[in-house]
Amino acid sequence: MKLKHLAIAFAAALATTAVVAVAQNNIAEEVAWVVGDEPIFKSDIEDEYQIMLSERIPIDGNPYCAIPERLAVDKLFLHQARIDTVEVPNSSVQQAVDARLNYFIANLGSKEKVEEYFGMTMGEMRERQMNTVRDQYTIQQVQNNLTKNIKATPADVRKYFNTLSEDSLPYIPMQVEVQLIALYPVIPQQEIDEIKARLRDYSAKVNNGEAEFSSLAILYSEDGSSMSGGEVGFKGRAELLPEYAAEAFNLSDPKRVSKIVETEAGYHIIQLIEKRGDRVNTRHILLRPKVSEAELTAATSRLDSIRSEINNGKLTFENAALYISQDKDSRNNNGMMMNPKTHSTLFEMADLPQEIGKMVATMQPGEISKPFIMLNSSTGRRQVVMVKLSRRVDGHRAQLADDYQVLKDMYENHRRQEIIKNWVLEKISNTYIFIEEGWRDCDFKYNWLKK
Repeated sequence: MKLKHLAIAFAAALATTAVVAVAQNNIAEEVAWVVGDEPIFKSDIEDEYQIMLSERIPIDGNPYCAIPERLAVDKLFLHQARIDTVEVPNSSVQQAVDARLNYFIANLGSKEKVEEYFGMTMGEMRERQMNTVRDQYTIQQVQNNLTKNIKATPADVRKYFNTLSEDSLPYIPMQVEVQLIALYPVIPQQEIDEIKARLRDYSAKVNNGEAEFSSLAILYSEDGSSMSGGEVGFKGRAELLPEYAAEAFNLSDPKRVSKIVETEAGYHIIQLIEKRGDRVNTRHILLRPKVSEAELTAATSRLDSIRSEINNGKLTFENAALYISQDKDSRNNNGMMMNPKTHSTLFEMADLPQEIGKMVATMQPGEISKPFIMLNSSTGRRQVVMVKLSRRVDGHRAQLADDYQVLKDMYENHRRQEIIKNWVLEKISNTYIFIEEGWRDCDFKYNWLKK
């Protein structure tokens, strides 16, 4: 996240703290709305207003109308959650809260600095965030339950498409399909042995009480978590690399260090911090083997030869990807890259890795690039790759034949909004609603006054 966004997040948190401080100073709470048996206090509304200002969230109309209405809708969902006994897994809430707190720690440098910055203990921050996140997830679960049976057929999407005006069709920016062949240069065994020796030395120092694991992580780890002493926060198995997860979940003694673990990112030693059910918090030290320039040159030369064979018709790009490429995500798909955001083969240029985007920008469909060196963002390792521009789709208004998935998503979202709106209307008609004088003169989205 950019520094500007960090400042906004800090400002929002401080705004919340300021409002809570008012309540703690025993200033009487004044009720603005009542939904069922749930009050909405004026301080709740002011709290939300300050956060939206801090985060620069656009407010549609009068904030003292729009904000309490949104809070009232939330109350309806939370009330329904109690009726339906909706329970959000505590592990999911903890994961989200841990991610937020770890983000603050990583950017401010330590837990102590976070506490000093926000003027409260980590425990107080955690409790407040847990309540907020739990409510958010609960509301989302109720909405998911209401809309889970939406299934769009091609006929539904076609009918919906025919109701849309030209101006309401989304504009699809230029997109490309890219095939890739990647090689990881050979790492000399001597380099691997030296890295393992360093990690064994760190383990011995921690196990013998000569050094703190977190201090060694800050000094030596090559992972982004180094600034927080190697701590990665609470994670489930699926969120960790398989080899790392297998070792982390087997640890039981927080005072001992794991054996050396090899993953696609490099070599790790791991220390257990805490286990909570199906989640574990660990810290680690990661060292990545260095690739020599000679090996990079050799891999580049090999790919250049393969490129020549493809251009001469002796080999297809697809077969080369299958039998030669070391990119596990694309080699079994004819080398075709998959967009993790959309789960399709089409990429907007901004969604491609920077080095690939720069290369593809000057290529024509069917053209194969010369080999080039790039950093794999997942593994942090340098690799040699070459790419083929398979297809380019110019920017256009969405069309049924070419952009069915986009239109299907639009239709399903439209149906969700319809279902949720109708549900809210019905709940309002059957729920006690009271709005104080001075809060009623609004152009509400829903008929709260039941006129």
